[in-house]
Amino acid sequence: MSQPLSQPTADGATATDLRAAIDAALAAGHAGRARALLGRLWAAAPTPATAPFVVSRFDRLRGQVPLVPCRLAVLRSFTVEPLVPLVKAQALVGGIDLEARLGDFDTVTQEVIDPASWVYGFAPTAIVIATQARDVAPLLWRDFADAAPADVDDEVARVARHYRHLVATLRSRTDAHVIVHNWQVPPAPALGLLDGRSGGGQVEAIRRVNGALAEVARESRNVYALDYDALIARHGAARWEDPRKWATVRLPVAADNLVHVAREWLRFLHPITGRVCKCLVTDLDNTLWGGVIGEDGMDGIKLDDSAAGAPFRAVQRAILDLHRRGVILAIASKNNPDDARQAIERHTGMILRPDHFAVVRANWDDKATSLRAIAAELNIGIDSLAFIDDNPVERQWVAEQVPEVTVIDLPADPLGYADALRTAPVFERLTLTDEDRGRGRMYAEQRLRAELSAGAGSLEDFYRSLDMRAEIAPVSPATLPRVAQLTQKTNQFNLTTRRYTEAQVAELAADPACRVWTLKVVDRMGDNGLVGVAITRLSGDRCEVDTLLLSCRVIGRTVETAFLAHVAADARARGARVLAGWFVPTAKNAPAKSFYADHGFTAAREQDGATLWERDLTAGPGPDCPPWVALTVA
Repeated sequence: MSQPLSQPTADGATATDLRAAIDAALAAGHAGRARALLGRLWAAAPTPATAPFVVSRFDRLRGQVPLVPCRLAVLRSFTVEPLVPLVKAQALVGGIDLEARLGDFDTVTQEVIDPASWVYGFAPTAIVIATQARDVAPLLWRDFADAAPADVDDEVARVARHYRHLVATLRSRTDAHVIVHNWQVPPAPALGLLDGRSGGGQVEAIRRVNGALAEVARESRNVYALDYDALIARHGAARWEDPRKWATVRLPVAADNLVHVAREWLRFLHPITGRVCKCLVTDLDNTLWGGVIGEDGMDGIKLDDSAAGAPFRAVQRAILDLHRRGVILAIASKNNPDDARQAIERHTGMILRPDHFAVVRANWDDKATSLRAIAAELNIGIDSLAFIDDNPVERQWVAEQVPEVTVIDLPADPLGYADALRTAPVFERLTLTDEDRGRGRMYAEQRLRAELSAGAGSLEDFYRSLDMRAEIAPVSPATLPRVAQLTQKTNQFNLTTRRYTEAQVAELAADPACRVWTLKVVDRMGDNGLVGVAITRLSGDRCEVDTLLLSCRVIGRTVETAFLAHVAADARARGARVLAGWFVPTAKNAPAKSFYADHGFTAAREQDGATLWERDLTAGPGPDCPPWVALTVA
């Protein structure tokens, strides 16, 4: 008898059916289909029994599907071993190849303060510190009823100092991101109802510790507080723990809840590794509203506060929240374009409006074709797209035809659509810059520029009509997060694709031989924000471009020439006779391939597929800033 899925699929497939289909796809060499089916299997049955199968089948897909490596060190005061297969499976489905290593039981302090610790030799991408009050501060958990108020205050202060010291030690020895669990609030405080009657209760004491952990995270670079107490509350404190597991193997999480911890870790690991999506592409009928606009008409679709319409208002609110987080929005719908446009523009129940969408493709193309066109129009990689559609057949088609796209599985009941979006880790962000907040508006302005370009008499007329103003300035504490973000995320116009953390950028900026420049661009359509980074290093009479990158939203408007003109002028002013730079080809940076050749550089040598380009700065002026770009240097 076939084992049923925990959430049966629309076509009635069982776990056994899906496993057989996965193995058949692997045997036939259909990597995209196998990956899509593995995602379906894990979404429906994210269990300890499924995890080893998922991991083993992804091992057979290595080299055929893109995976981002991630090394995770887990420092813990309790048993986490059963969690590791679930975390690996969850990561693989999300495109992350996770290598996890666990510290010894309840040795967090020793492993952090020892400079020869395995933690530093492991060179982790991220470090999780998972502890609980009953292990680290038993006075606040087990012995609270016997403690004097002054002793409680002293213990809270001690714990805060302890974690501040741990984090400071880690920050001084590794650039790894640090994720610190906060502590569970006791579900049954020692004093019962009396706990809330005074200002010194047990619940308040734990919350003070959690507040201190949050403060440590806010004050520290690349340190984040994982709200473990809220995670337990979301899934029910009464059923979170299995007392027998705690008593026998010191595992404070029931088997059914382990996957929730895995997912919570992945919410951090996705943005840490860059496995996030820039754009959400949504269907319309029965996704953004109930019903089919072409059949039911404006008055017939469900988009109000009734039981039928409320789920769709909720999903639109969730999408708007993503938009304000910097996620670009687009539409791919099999629909009459006039019907779709009228509903978005005029229906009183719509929360999302035309200005929220960077691209609207309402036509009769298949969804995979529409997604490719949307990525091309936005000038972003196809792997930057996430896709939602109420129809499981459409989701499966996209997952197989364009496996680079993140397909978000929606439940059968529209009441779950908003939650599926809010919990999707590909939309998580650990920092939010002004450019992120305005990204949707910037892409809407880009649409206006495209319309202006179509009506211009010539390319030069178009450039002049934009009234472009470029501002170049050294990196500052205010722009440091955005500079690091651009080095980590920019792929298309990026000559070397070197990735830097905030700490590494700050170190480069402090080096007298280096310059770290930022580029902001404004035109008559709006402010594009900080869109470019250049890092140069002077050695004798030679200046080398370490990094030169430009956001995709301003590629092809000649501001890259203005940026290079400044870099060359600065190199001359510092005594350089030669300006040099490598072009290191990647799968995505073809738009930058001819940049140096187009600006008078000569190929000097090649190495491992990369080309070193040089320009003699004594041979004459240039490169020159285009006359239609007003350039200012701060």
